[in-house]
Amino acid sequence: MRLETERLILREWNKNDSSDSVEGLNNLEVSRWLALIPHPYTKKDAKSWIKYCNENAKKVKGRTYHFAVYLKSEKKVIGGISINKIDRFNGIGSGGYWINAKYQKKGYGTEALAAELDFAFSKLRLRRMESGFFKGNPSSFRLQKKFGFKIEGLRRKGVKCKADGKLKDEYITALLKEDWKKKGF
Repeated sequence: MRLETERLILREWNKNDSSDSVEGLNNLEVSRWLALIPHPYTKKDAKSWIKYCNENAKKVKGRTYHFAVYLKSEKKVIGGISINKIDRFNGIGSGGYWINAKYQKKGYGTEALAAELDFAFSKLRLRRMESGFFKGNPSSFRLQKKFGFKIEGLRRKGVKCKADGKLKDEYITALLKEDWKKKGF
């Protein structure tokens, strides 16, 4: 699967992406906002993740999509974005994302999430996308809010982060297809 925007390509991970992945995720300012990413993040971690993504894509075809966020101008992966836990009967998917700190605040997260949501609602015909963010990470919610995500709850000390070992409060967010359409996407 491949999605393309003006500046980005969202595509499957491949073995050549491990160095870019390490560059982006071996930064505590990025990994502390992600539940399952250890710190330090090594080449071994990256290779294991890429192998998991490729095997999982085949095993549960159509229920999980893990995209590398590839910046065309630099020919490099600058992040990752996913749709998983796809429930076709209920029309629900869940997602998450990260962008290398060097590439944040340049609109790449917005561009990648716009492409993913269009894919989820238009191609997969989902009616609801679920996500979340850790308390203390308002930039993640600002990104979600642009598209119409709403906070639906708080899981107090709901996640232990692998990167820093801290228990984190996690806000639960969701976006309905009709709210996304109202935003004009």
